[in-house]
Amino acid sequence: GNVKYFYLFSLLFLFILSINLYGFFLYTFTPTTHISITFGLALIVWLSVIIVGFGTHKLDFFSNFMPSGAPLLMSPLLVSIELISNVSRPVALGMRLAANLTAGHILLAILADFSMKLLLVTSTLSLFPICVIIFMTILEGGVLVIQAYVFCLLSMIYLKDSLILH
Repeated sequence: GNVKYFYLFSLLFLFILSINLYGFFLYTFTPTTHISITFGLALIVWLSVIIVGFGTHKLDFFSNFMPSGAPLLMSPLLVSIELISNVSRPVALGMRLAANLTAGHILLAILADFSMKLLLVTSTLSLFPICVIIFMTILEGGVLVIQAYVFCLLSMIYLKDSLILH
């Protein structure tokens, strides 16, 4: 029954991963380091999750905003907290992806610049700066995969919350 979501999220993962890997090419700009791109992608995912939730549960979807078993007197406070939490999801999703990728790219650029300057100053082929660049490149590749995974994992959690009412 949920195989259609598996294919959708697999495609989303591969899409984000391929955009992330695009930044490894020389003289290219990684689109997922730009907040407007990641926020737009997160907004599409969030709106899709809301639409699927409404399509599945109709007006019962609003029960997501009131935790079960909570006192009725606290409902205005709890509903507003849940509403703010739900509306902040695309912001957090997009910000996380852009910030982590930007930080990784900046760190890689700084260490590569430092390593190249170290190679020029020592005027011999030192193994340490080369190992630092190789290690950071491998680490950055791991970050690219993990960030695509985290984006899809959180999107799946949001979809689960929308499909299974509490």
